[in-house]
Amino acid sequence: MCTDLATGLVVALDIGGTKIAGALVDGEGRVRVRSRRPTPAREDGETVMAAVEDVLGDLAASPLWEAADAVGIGSAGPVDAARGTVSPVNVPGWRDYPLVERVRRAAAGRPVTLVGDGVAMTAAEHWLGAARGHDNALCLVVSTGVGGGLVLDGRLHPGPTGNAGHIGHITVDLDGEPCACGGRGCVERLASGPHLARRALENGWRPGPDGDASAAAVAAAARAGDPVAAASFERAAQALAAGIAATATLVEIDIAVVGGGVAGAGEVLFAPLRRSLRGYATLSFVRNLTVVPAVTGTDAGLLGAAAAAYARGEGAYAGANAGAGSGS
Repeated sequence: MCTDLATGLVVALDIGGTKIAGALVDGEGRVRVRSRRPTPAREDGETVMAAVEDVLGDLAASPLWEAADAVGIGSAGPVDAARGTVSPVNVPGWRDYPLVERVRRAAAGRPVTLVGDGVAMTAAEHWLGAARGHDNALCLVVSTGVGGGLVLDGRLHPGPTGNAGHIGHITVDLDGEPCACGGRGCVERLASGPHLARRALENGWRPGPDGDASAAAVAAAARAGDPVAAASFERAAQALAAGIAATATLVEIDIAVVGGGVAGAGEVLFAPLRRSLRGYATLSFVRNLTVVPAVTGTDAGLLGAAAAAYARGEGAYAGANAGAGSGS
């Protein structure tokens, strides 16, 4: 994927529950101009869209704007790339919101390609990151939620609506707690940052004098030898390992790339993850599965959105292209 990218510029948008980031990105993955606004996630849909338009306005003020000939969007989901709409769980004002059409208008009619944020991260890692050179890969974002995307036979596989590879809502605990998605015992319920920290608190871990009860604080405590904090990461790693092994068994991936804030814990997460994976990925064709950290960092969403825009029309992003068609 993405070996024949254009040398021009595209507009990239990374839209989540806390921030709306935008950039002009060139064909080598360099961010040339960037902008960012907080997401007014508790406001109405038009207020959220106004923040997106502000970001686009910042980019349009650059002399490079006219050289950009397409827009890529990586959005929190669920997304429906076939219809060009988004319904982010953490942005209540957007339900079946026609984001592709609205961005197309705000971007002076440029064609728009929409993918989910997990798929965007996957595109970034396959283009420029740890999954580069791998034809079959799963990439995960483990943060406030758990998302993901798939590369199969060398091409991004977003699925008909752009949500394929959403590992966070694979059930790994049949009698587990109800999940916000309506299911039960999902990977996200066990491995996301907020749930990981909640479990540590429930089991007796206490934050330090600063009161920080985040997953990062739990990671620091685990690193310092706190057994309760370490056990919370062990449980999160076990859930991720089960989901990764199930995915590998189904579609024969050979690498899993893990990014997001929780992955910033480093070996506090990756050591038990690799150990647990050995107990789940036992068949001969998944036994050599590699798990590595993502390397595209905080720009993964922007770079993945740019990759989606560059790949428009090349056949690599079938579901996303269908979504873009509705707003081009």
